[in-house]
Amino acid sequence: METLKHECGVAMIRLLQPLEYYHRKYGTWMYALNKLYLLMEKQHNRGQDGAGFACVKLSATPGEEYMFRERAAGTGAITEIFETVYSQYRDIAPERLADPAHAAASLPFAGELYMGHLRYSTTGRSGLAYIHPFLRRSNWRACNLALCGNFNLTNTDDIFAEIRTSGQHPRKYADTYFILEQVGHLLDTEADRLRRQFEVDEGRTGLEVTREVERHIDLSRIVQPAARTWDGGFVICGATGSGESFTIRDPWGIRTAFYYADDEIVVIASERPVIQTVMNVQAADVRELGRGEA
Repeated sequence: METLKHECGVAMIRLLQPLEYYHRKYGTWMYALNKLYLLMEKQHNRGQDGAGFACVKLSATPGEEYMFRERAAGTGAITEIFETVYSQYRDIAPERLADPAHAAASLPFAGELYMGHLRYSTTGRSGLAYIHPFLRRSNWRACNLALCGNFNLTNTDDIFAEIRTSGQHPRKYADTYFILEQVGHLLDTEADRLRRQFEVDEGRTGLEVTREVERHIDLSRIVQPAARTWDGGFVICGATGSGESFTIRDPWGIRTAFYYADDEIVVIASERPVIQTVMNVQAADVRELGRGEA
C-alpha cells in the first residue's frame, strides 16, 4: 500500500487593518509580506520543485495593477521569489519606503491579502507553468481569481467533462487549470447575477453597481457547489481581486490545513507548528480547518 504523503504546502494571510496599523505597531508595513516568507520557509520540505505567491492590493486605483504574482522553480525558489520582490524596493528613498501610505498607493506587493504555494510534484510534471498560484484575469476586480492548492483529484476527467458541458473550451488539460476555470465560471455567473440585480431591480449604475457586487459576493455560494464535484484529497485556497478569499478542505481530511485568527490577521498554513512559531502563539490558539469547511 502506498504511504500517504502531504506533498504540496499552502500559506495564506489576510490583514484586517490598514497597512499604517502594522507600521505603527510592528515597525514596518511589510509585516504580512515578512510573515508569508516565514510561513513558506518553515514549510520548505513541501516545496522541492518550486514556489510562488500572489498579493492583492485593495487600495489601487483604476489603471493600476492590484493583483501581483511571483513564481520560481527549483529548491531555492522561496528565496528567489522574495528576493525578486524585495529587490524592487532597493532604489526607493528610505523615507518613501518607510511610508505605508506611499507603499499602499504605489508599491508592488504592498497589499492586504497574500497567498503562497510550495510545489512538490506528484505527476512528474515540473517547470514554471505548473507552479501555483494560477491567475484568471478580468477587468472586474471581483472576477479576478488567484488559486493554489495541495491536492490529488481522482476524477479530473469528470471535471473536464462538466466544464465542456457548460460550453467552455479549455486551452489545456491540467487539474489545477480545470479547477481555476470551474470556480472562475461560477464566480462570473454570480457576479453577473448580482450586477443584474443592482442594475435592473435597484436602478444603480456604473461604479455604484461594481461596489455593490464586490460587497455582496459570497464565495461560499461559489466554492462549495464546485467542491462537491471534486473527488480526492485537497486543500485549495483562492482570492479575488476585490479581497474576498477562501480555503476549503476535502471532506475526508486527507490534506491538512490549520488557521489562526485575531482582530489583526487571519493566517492559514498546511502545518500547525508553522503557525505557532511564525505568529508566536500557543497550539490551542491554532485550529484545524474543518473537513469540507470553507
